[in-house]
Amino acid sequence: MRVVVNAAMSADGKLSSKRRDQITISGPDDFDRVDALRAGSDAVMVGVGTVLADDPHLTLDDPERQTARRERDEPAHPARVVADSRARTPTDARILDDAATTYVFVAESAPAERIEALEAAGARLVTAGEERVDLASALPSLEREGVEQLMVEGGGELIFSLFEAGLADELRVFVGSKLVGGRDAPTLADGEGFVAEFPELELDDVERVDDGVLLRYAVV
Repeated sequence: MRVVVNAAMSADGKLSSKRRDQITISGPDDFDRVDALRAGSDAVMVGVGTVLADDPHLTLDDPERQTARRERDEPAHPARVVADSRARTPTDARILDDAATTYVFVAESAPAERIEALEAAGARLVTAGEERVDLASALPSLEREGVEQLMVEGGGELIFSLFEAGLADELRVFVGSKLVGGRDAPTLADGEGFVAEFPELELDDVERVDDGVLLRYAVV
């Protein structure tokens, strides 16, 4: 399975403000690019922090792309995946509607009542790891369901965890012409941070998009 990490960040590397509010960093051309990348992926993944902050839907915007997927005998929208160690995803979150299949990765320590509530809401639960989701153990469950390309849309904790586990294959990041600031504002890769054995990237392409640049890296 190929794991493609995609994100939009400010010129100073922030994903959102210190209040974790969703802010507009890119423009219409980049929104369309993201929609196309979703359309070409089998599943789209976010962390529970993104679900709680933004309540994303993670479906395709372009009806023609939905039709093209159906013509390939695929669902109109890619599957959706949430990394949620403690099963905190609200049962009324948009990501749990019936527009697409939704998987929720939880840890063994997740409260049983929360797991039952999510299953009742239609989520497919995958348990991996004791206190935190073990992504290396969880992702093969998606492969068994036919997921060949997984698109990851954040946030910073999930992105860090994927790089820490050596699971990311590609990074696509739009850098917008906006400063956000704030030592507590989330960055592209949060988590504990690396102090040695830093992941190495190889720059494959640079493209001007909207009033910013799109950087495409392969993970070495």
